[in-house]
Amino acid sequence: MPNKKPLVVVTRKLPEVVETRMRELFDTRLNDTDQPMSQAELVEAVKSADVLVPTVTDRLDAAVLSQSGPNLKLIANFGNGVDNIDVVAATNRGITITNTPGVLTEDTADMTMALILAVPRRLAEGIKVIEHNEWHGWSPTWMLGHRISGKRLGIVGMGRIGQAVARRAKAFGMSIHYHNRRRVAAQTEEALEATYWDSLDQMLARMDVISVHCPHTPATFHLLSARRLKLLKNDAYVVNTARGEVIDETALTRMIEADEIAGAGLDVFEHEPAVNNKLMKSNKVVLLPHMGSATIEGRIDMGEKVIINIKTFMDGHRPPDRVLPSML
Repeated sequence: MPNKKPLVVVTRKLPEVVETRMRELFDTRLNDTDQPMSQAELVEAVKSADVLVPTVTDRLDAAVLSQSGPNLKLIANFGNGVDNIDVVAATNRGITITNTPGVLTEDTADMTMALILAVPRRLAEGIKVIEHNEWHGWSPTWMLGHRISGKRLGIVGMGRIGQAVARRAKAFGMSIHYHNRRRVAAQTEEALEATYWDSLDQMLARMDVISVHCPHTPATFHLLSARRLKLLKNDAYVVNTARGEVIDETALTRMIEADEIAGAGLDVFEHEPAVNNKLMKSNKVVLLPHMGSATIEGRIDMGEKVIINIKTFMDGHRPPDRVLPSML
């Protein structure tokens, strides 16, 4: 008699090819409506599932996890960041956490580079001029932006994505600088011609563009605080494709309004999906709806990683992308 398939609850709609494969391998409960689960629905899911597949929109805090049933042994997060999950609470209840690292690197780096180009060159502002039929012809002094070649890029968080951004920016002629918890390998620094800054404050004060690539953890909440944002040059730009909570968004908005900073390119927000109305009205920002990793190829790759983690775990082995509290 075949072994009973594990009950896998998926909280959001995934690419069809991923959902189909999950149905073939597991007893899979899908979310066809693609609406985020309420807290009550999440509680019901953790009570009944053997495996939960959540996304960034699902807040699995200690209160929710405390109601998990005895069968829930794996939370296979569909995403790289796990700030939506209380990893310590889950681990204390004997629940293994996995994520999907690596597959989003190139897509997110591409979008970051697009924002690094778009903000200084005023692309979004130019699009609005065309859309509103306000263009009256070329002028040598109109809609002038700034070139990025020769500018200093300060990368906050030099992991996979930070390094991928550095490679792209170097090809555009930017000077690469970075701050990280740990200094990267010497050969990586040499290949990227990157300058390491032990002091984040000192780096921020000298950069033309700041790009954020660190995860959201208690230690990185408002890492770019109002105090640190004030260290930036008034002609500097901030780009964030990581997590909105890393930047004090209220302080950033206020500084953009006061011309204390040149502008920002933001794909993530502190209280998303809510976006500060003052940011939406500003011509100095380019705003995107958390789409840095939104490619078909990337989402399928994420799904395949989730499936591998579930199957490996259910076969009695350590899943390849396990997340431990010590890793955060």
